[in-house]
Formats: sequence, C-alpha cells, structure tokens
Amino acid sequence: MTRADPAPAPSELAPESRAFLEEAGFTVKDESIWLEALTHGSFHSGAHSESGASRDYQRLEFLGDRVLGLAVAEWLYRASAKGEGQLSQRLNALVSGRICAHIARQIGMPPHIRLGKQAREDGGADSDNILGDVMEAVIGANFLDNGFEATRRVVYRLWDGELLGEAGRAKHPKSALQEWAAGNRRAMPQYEVTRREGPDHASRFTVAVKIHNVGAAEAQASSKSEAEKLAAKAFLEKFG
Repeated sequence: MTRADPAPAPSELAPESRAFLEEAGFTVKDESIWLEALTHGSFHSGAHSESGASRDYQRLEFLGDRVLGLAVAEWLYRASAKGEGQLSQRLNALVSGRICAHIARQIGMPPHIRLGKQAREDGGADSDNILGDVMEAVIGANFLDNGFEATRRVVYRLWDGELLGEAGRAKHPKSALQEWAAGNRRAMPQYEVTRREGPDHASRFTVAVKIHNVGAAEAQASSKSEAEKLAAKAFLEKFG
C-alpha cells in the first residue's frame, strides 16, 4: 500500500495550488507571497488562528490592482489612438472586479482560495468580490516574485479575449458612467432635473448627475432623457 503524502500545513502552499498557478502562467518562487495572495481574512479564525501566517490578500490586492491597471493602460495606449476619455472608459471596464472575477473562474481559482469554514459555506469561493480581489492579489504576487515585464505577459495572455472584445467600448453614456462608477468602486450616479424652462411643446430640461465623493456635471436638452445622456457624457469627460 502506498502511503499518502501528508497534507500541507496551513502555512504551506498546497502542491495542487502551486500547479494551478503555474498552469495559469504564473511563476512561483517565494511560496509565502503566493500563500498570502490566496488567503482570505476569514482563514485566520478558528483552527488556523495560531498557524503563524496571519496575513491575507489585501495588501497584495492593493498592489496588484495598480500593476494590472498599468499593464492594461499600456496595452490600450499602444493599440488605440482614442482620446483619454475613451481610453479611461475601456480601462475601467477591463480592470473591473467583474472582469477579474470572470478570469479567476476561467482559470479555475475558486477551490484554491483559503477561506474560513463559514465563509466557504456561505459561498465565498464563488463571490465576485473575493474572486476579483484574489485575482488582483496573485498579479501583485507575480510582480513581487518576477517583476513587471513577466507580469505584463501573464496579464496580456489571461486578458487576451477581453482586450480584443467589446468590454468598455462605446456605449450609451449612462451605461458607460454606471460601469465607470462600478469599476472605481463608487456609488451609483444620481440624476436630478434642476431646471425646466419654456412651454410644454418646447421645454428645455437641465439635468445634473452626481456621484458621491467624486463630483457633478450638468447638461441641457429638449428632453429629460437626452439631458441625462449629455450630463453623463459631460461627467465622463470631466472625471473619467
């Protein structure tokens, strides 16, 4: 009878997780960084609270978010002659939590995230928020372990379908603004008619759109819907 290999300690990267990372295109050198990238804060409660590895993915997520943004921004700059506003619109769509979570699922990440028992039972391994955050964290880990050029190559390979797809391309300004707000983890846009002038058959509507802690923009048109559209467009040009 062949004796099974002992299960890895909570402070060790599981062999199957290392294999998963390498199959996805990452290069694992310092396992402690990758262990941190795959660890949710809930993992350090209960049975694992005294494992000695108390870090979770949040710091690496912070770093990976910036590395991903730079890699995608460079690709967009080189691939398109569009203006700053349109480039920003695509960038925000391509690095959004939704896209990050989608790619995390594509490469088979969910079973490799280290979660506490309750968080896993609550569906944490399939949460867009957690998957998106861990995707950014492993990008941050790869940057620390292998540098920017190697990480950029991985990002371009994993994001290939999205970069060549329709995410963030020209769309209705109100939809684009809502996507921008979601991608930047801001409150949803709020529209308000601030002024109506003229007779019913020739009214002019002034609409303001605001996003909390960002700012506001205003536009005027002959219909409320057109004024909202122009206000959203003005907001993106001003803040996007």
